[in-house]
Amino acid sequence: MSSPEAFDKETVIETIKEQIEDNSILLYMKGTPNMPQCGFSAHAVNAIRSCGKAFSFVNILEHPEIRATLPEYANWPTFPQLYVNGELVGGCDIILEMKESGELQDVIDQAK
Repeated sequence: MSSPEAFDKETVIETIKEQIEDNSILLYMKGTPNMPQCGFSAHAVNAIRSCGKAFSFVNILEHPEIRATLPEYANWPTFPQLYVNGELVGGCDIILEMKESGELQDVIDQAK
C-alpha cells in the first residue's frame, strides 16, 4: 500500500495531466491574467495575449500542491510555465524570446 504522500502526489500528477490535455493553451502562473502576482507571470501573460488567442491558466498560488509537483513533473524548475497542445513551451525568458522572433505567434496559432 502506498503512503498518503505518494497517493497525493499521484493524484496531483493526474490533475496536471488532465489540465494540460484539456486546455490547448495553458499557463501555470502566479496570480491571474488580470492580476499577475509576479513580474515574470505578467510578462508571459502580455506576450501570450499579444498573439490574440484566449488561453487558460492555473494560479499556482491557490494550488500549492501543483506548485510543489509541477516542476518535478515538467522537469522545469520555475514559473510561469506555458503549455501548447500538451507540450511545454517554456518559461518567461523563452516565451519573450519566441515573441520577439515571431515563433510564439506561430505556436499559439497552431493551438487546437
